[in-house]
Amino acid sequence: MTEALRSWLGDQVRTRVVGSDAAVRAAELFDTDEPGWFADDAPIRRVHADASMFVGGLRALLFQSLHPRAMAGVAQHSDYRHDPWGRLQRTADFLTATTFGPASEAQRAVEVVRRVHVHVVGTTPDGEPYAANDPHLLAWVHIAELDSFLAAHDRFGADPLHGRERDEYIADSAVIAEALGVVDPPTTESELHDQLRGFRPELRGTREARDAARYLLLQPPLPPAGRAAYGLIAGGAVSLMPAWTRWPLRLPWLPVTEATVGRAAGDAITKTLRWAITA
Repeated sequence: MTEALRSWLGDQVRTRVVGSDAAVRAAELFDTDEPGWFADDAPIRRVHADASMFVGGLRALLFQSLHPRAMAGVAQHSDYRHDPWGRLQRTADFLTATTFGPASEAQRAVEVVRRVHVHVVGTTPDGEPYAANDPHLLAWVHIAELDSFLAAHDRFGADPLHGRERDEYIADSAVIAEALGVVDPPTTESELHDQLRGFRPELRGTREARDAARYLLLQPPLPPAGRAAYGLIAGGAVSLMPAWTRWPLRLPWLPVTEATVGRAAGDAITKTLRWAITA
């Protein structure tokens, strides 16, 4: 009975995150002798294979929304409301292809994203022009993801990074960032923190950002049975958001509750997902 439940839950997660062709896509990425961009024991593979990425990914979306030009691009061009699972699957496929896939698949995934970005151009409600292939915006998206994936892995990961492994993870991620068009991405944790501080003056809460946060946290496209588990992921993601981000996004800030109940809930759902997807 336990193994049947584990198998069922694992299949449900893979179908949602990878898609109905999960087995076919896995064969394309893993049944090959072609080397990938990273060694089998590279820190980036340890982080991106861990179930903490469910929390880190949601935290990244919330964090990224604080840049008005980046958020305008999402609001005006993304189908995250009408096809949220499709968007999740495309993001997951990109991370899997670039982190674990053969070099040819990693390069193909990058080229697909760059082609899509060519068409993501426009103007914010305040009249600021944006373009998804702008190296500056690409840099923000990249470092917001890095900070989020590291924060989630530190707190909920099965085997957190220590010492120079942290810089190695950031340097590994820079390979993907440069392929996408980021100029001088951080290669150490110190550089990551410096670049995050450099972006602070540009960040603020907008109506689009608050609408996205409300949708992601309170209106997920899930049946009632799935919302309880998703709520635990959402609680874990919010608990990792810096205090200064709470008011701009109208997120609650309950330090004691988050440090106890919220993080315990995040631990529980991450361990459950890890148990299921490693079946």
